[in-house]
Amino acid sequence: MRLNDRILKRFDDGFGRAREAGLLEPNAMTLATADAEGRPAARTVLLKGHDQDGFVFYTNRGSRKGRMLAENPNVSLVIWWREHEEQVLIDGVAHPVSDAEADDYFASRPRGSRIGAWASLQSSELESRQQLLDRVAAIEAEYEGHDIPRPPHWSGFRVDPHRVEFWYGREYRLHERICFTATDGEWRETLLYP
Repeated sequence: MRLNDRILKRFDDGFGRAREAGLLEPNAMTLATADAEGRPAARTVLLKGHDQDGFVFYTNRGSRKGRMLAENPNVSLVIWWREHEEQVLIDGVAHPVSDAEADDYFASRPRGSRIGAWASLQSSELESRQQLLDRVAAIEAEYEGHDIPRPPHWSGFRVDPHRVEFWYGREYRLHERICFTATDGEWRETLLYP
């Protein structure tokens, strides 16, 4: 369900404070997934876009997270701005972004990152670091003097939220929690006990 203006403003305000404070990766977030049997896994990914349609990140679809998303698209995201004692918790469903959107974002990445997307068999076993470096060198040679297209196994996901919670640290652990839940086509706003 599309995010409303109140949710986006609250998120943008927190993200803006984190960026202005000079945090190294204010867009770092924990992505929690589960496989078809419900076994969970979590890792840090980078938020690369957000709007009324949700929150976007990119990955190798053949990676462990990519395979889990194919089996079970239900996810949770946690963005933690420790210095401000703020976090955003997002539950939703991950959907692939369009090829055009993935192409545009891939083209904006540094050349080395685009080469890395081709060279890395993400989450697969690696015999040695040299094996990876050899793959990088081979890709560099293949595309020398040419643009690097997006690999077919590399794309993005947009998390369409059904629950967004804003958590603000307060003295004596009397935290402020504001929760938005999608109910019957509308966002319901509630306060939660800490």
